Amino acid sequence: MSTGTGASDLLHAEDHGVDEIVAGKAPVAARSPLQLFWRRFRQDKVALTALAFIVLLIVIATLAPVIRSIAGAPEPSATSTDALDDFGLPSGPSSAHLFGVDDLGRDIFSRVLYGARTSLLVAFIGTGLSVLIGVTAGMIAGYFRGWVDTLIARVIDILLAFPVLLLGIGLASACSTKDGCLGGTLQPGLTIVIFIIVLSNWPYVARIIRGQVLSLREKEFVEASRSLGAGHGRIIFREILPNLVAPIIVYASLFIPANILLEASLSFLGVGVVDQPSWGQMLSKATTLLDTAWWYMFFPGMALLLTVLAFNLVGDGMQDALNPKSSKSR
Repeated sequence: MSTGTGASDLLHAEDHGVDEIVAGKAPVAARSPLQLFWRRFRQDKVALTALAFIVLLIVIATLAPVIRSIAGAPEPSATSTDALDDFGLPSGPSSAHLFGVDDLGRDIFSRVLYGARTSLLVAFIGTGLSVLIGVTAGMIAGYFRGWVDTLIARVIDILLAFPVLLLGIGLASACSTKDGCLGGTLQPGLTIVIFIIVLSNWPYVARIIRGQVLSLREKEFVEASRSLGAGHGRIIFREILPNLVAPIIVYASLFIPANILLEASLSFLGVGVVDQPSWGQMLSKATTLLDTAWWYMFFPGMALLLTVLAFNLVGDGMQDALNPKSSKSR
């Protein structure tokens, strides 16, 4: 009896709620896709903490000169023999040099701060250009198919056949002169690193987007738009592109840490950024001083580790928030 009464009361309550919604007494809260994404993303505390770290890192990189001045640290390129010990070796962390100095007496704290600028600049610009070129090529290939698809697919296959590091070393070595390459367009340092990142990344983006477009172009809403007389441009940018936002965001967030590591690898090999502080460059020079100056490798290494880890955690969190069904299946 008690069970039947409870079920009856529940049915009456549900009917009463439905009546209120129909009568307009109970408001129906509609959430946009962005609101739904943020609602799911903020439930992932690890990804939220990683996002806070990335925001803090961006602020630190932007305000690096101000922070350096407040900390009383010298310029990152300023050398000083007074900062070395009595034997001419790098001195460790102290009140004057928070992270110690390198073999030339340069302040590691300043160089780590400015190295964050280099890593984030290369990662964001390189990833942005890679996504822009890859999405454009992938949409064109997947939508028009035919000989256009074949041509773009063969170009992608050729570029994916090159080992990234060997390609980077070859290009950086060929453009190492003061005149650079391609009539001075590619200059040694930051420009050539960004070019290598874009050249090696956009084929992956294009291949992913091409597969998505091949599926979307056969959907009912595209057929309906085509039957109403919509042109290719409207179908691509108004119908297909909005449905690609989620995978574009996810893959872009995963490419950023990979590009940070690629820049560090090229700088570590001596063919990356050479005209300004870089974490990879610092790690390369610290290998010969590891037994006498552990701090020279520890601080840039930890900065690189935490940055890449934070971007990976945010990327995983965004993937789960944008595609909750896949995260539940795992």
